[in-house]
Order: sequence, then C-alpha cells, then structure tokens
Amino acid sequence: MRRLHRQQVDNMFIINCKNYNEISGEKINKLASIAEKISKKYKIQIAIAPPHHLLASIKKSKLLVFAQHLDDAKIGSTTGYMIPEIVKKSKVNGALINHSEHRISSKEIINLVKRLKKLKMKTVVCVKNVREAETYAKLNPTYIAIEPPELIGTGRAISNERPELITKSLLAVKKARNSTKLLCGAGIVTSDDVERAIELGSHGILVASGIVKSRNWNKDIEAVSYTHLRAHET
Repeated sequence: MRRLHRQQVDNMFIINCKNYNEISGEKINKLASIAEKISKKYKIQIAIAPPHHLLASIKKSKLLVFAQHLDDAKIGSTTGYMIPEIVKKSKVNGALINHSEHRISSKEIINLVKRLKKLKMKTVVCVKNVREAETYAKLNPTYIAIEPPELIGTGRAISNERPELITKSLLAVKKARNSTKLLCGAGIVTSDDVERAIELGSHGILVASGIVKSRNWNKDIEAVSYTHLRAHET
C-alpha cells in the first residue's frame, strides 16, 4: 500500500439520519459516539444530521452537526420554522439545503446559502441533476451534493448506476471557479461504492440508510472512513 499522508486528507462524510427509528431517542447518542471515535482515528470529517428535535442532544459532540433542513423565515413570530440564526446558537455547524425529500424554491436556496455563509455555517446544497449543480455552484456553497432521487434508498449506488452524473457534476462545479466541492449520495452502501465515487471526483459522500440501518454501525462507519483515506492516498 502506498504511504498515506493523513494531514493532506480533506474530505467529508455526512450521515443523514432522516427520521429512521434506528436513531430515535437515546440511540442517536450511540451513533454519534461511534462516529466521533472513528473520525478521530482516521482524521476524517464526519458530520451527522439528526432529526430536528435531536439536534441539541448531540451538541456537545466534537462531530460536525448539520440540520436536515432550515427555513428562509425571519427571527421572531415564526412558529414551527427552523431559523438559521437561532439554530446557530445551539452550536449547529451547517445544514442540508434542498434535499430531494424536502425540496424548496430557488429563491429560498439562494437566501439560505447567503444567510448561512454570513453565519459561517457550512452549506450542503442537494441537487438532482447536472443543470442544478451548475446553477447552485455559482452561489459558492460549501458543497454541492448530487443525488438522483430515483436511486435514494435503493442500495443501487450512483457511482455504479450513474457514474456520468458525478463526472459531469464535477465539471459543472469546477466551472463556477470558486471553493465549492462536490459530494455525492443516493444508494451508496458498500466501501466499493465509496471508493468508486471518490475515484470519479467526489470530495466525499452523503449517506443515510446505508449507515443508519446497518446492524453494525462501528464496522460500517469504519469501513467507509478507511476507504476515504485509501482513496485519497498520494
């Protein structure tokens, strides 16, 4: 194996917990603890996106914590909305924006990216195709995450089923000539899926059921993390 320069590794591994029963209640803390331990071991950035009501329960973790969604609503009399400036005060580090299961308007995407950047929060704009990747990369979010909706939760990885989406989205992101990086998601389950995605140019991955529904969180989070490192060997 070629020597791995860990200090040079810069990638992202996001676990979107959605509203799966497997992380309900105190179970989210077990997942966070395992992810934090492995993040330290492999020196890889791992972010966890719990259901909204569980955000505060893992705020003391050294992991990055992302909201699954935020609203472009004002501070104050906005009952039921997730407000960026309020969420920030709970030590949330960033947010998914426009996930395929919670699509929002272009205007809301633009406003949210601006608000979160002002707050120095990380932004992960989810897109379903190359056209959207090119459009929203111009906003200079932290990440563009390409996720074709038809593959989400299927176990059929984008890196195998639609590899051209990754390569074309990478070109679209690079065209913006800013600091935005590409992530990919949808159907990623195995280490081979992860390795292939990174070989195609993805800066990291966004996963959900492939990890959250695993019967062995420690084994599978470690496998993905190690694969990240191996794929970034120099």
